[in-house]
This record gives sequence, C-alpha cells and structure tokens, in this order.
Amino acid sequence: MVELQRLGQRWAGYKATKANLLWSCAACVVATIVVGFAWGGWVTSGTARAMAAAAASSGRDEIVAAICVDRFQTGRDAYSQLAALKELQSWSRGSFIEKGGWATMPDKAKPTITAAQLCADQLVAL
Repeated sequence: MVELQRLGQRWAGYKATKANLLWSCAACVVATIVVGFAWGGWVTSGTARAMAAAAASSGRDEIVAAICVDRFQTGRDAYSQLAALKELQSWSRGSFIEKGGWATMPDKAKPTITAAQLCADQLVAL
C-alpha cells in the first residue's frame, strides 16, 4: 500500500517536458495512422480512384447485360438461339453473344467481354 502512495505522489508531482509532450503527440499520430489504414478502412486517393473506376465499370457492364438479355429475348428466333447458347461451353458463350450483336450498345463499336459474359450467364440461368 505504501508503494501505491508513493506512485500516486510521483504521478501527481510529474511535470512533462516539451520534448516528452512532442514525442507523445508524434507517437499518437503514428498510432492513429497505422490503426486507420490497417483496420479503419482508410485508403489513399489513388486506391479510392481505382475502386471508383472499377465500380463504375462493373455497374456499366451490369446495365449492358440487362439490356442484352432484353434484346435477346425480344429478338427473332429467341428460343432456338437460347437452345444454341445453352449447348455451348461456358467459355464460348460470351463470344456467341458478341457475334449476335445483342450486347453492342449504339454508341460503341463492340461490347465489352465482361458484359457479354454476364449476359450469357443470365440467359443460361433463365
């Protein structure tokens, strides 16, 4: 008990120097940055731009795939085309959709491979 009183007295009488305060603040800043980037979900601006670009591209491909499915279903001979699509291997279904022109948007010369593959996957799942 006597040791605790001495420790309390020493704590009450402690006066930090400017150097100690400076190093304590610097350590807190470094700890905050490490925790923020490691577990807090913080990212750099370059990573944020890359994530936003990937999300935009993925969203664009999903919209094109939905339009492609609609075009495919309303096109001529949809049932026989769907049967032919289902007979193909999964790796060649995207090129079948590309050749058919269902995934090509009016302002583009050709569709993205991802959009064509998504369209084919959605059609096969019907």
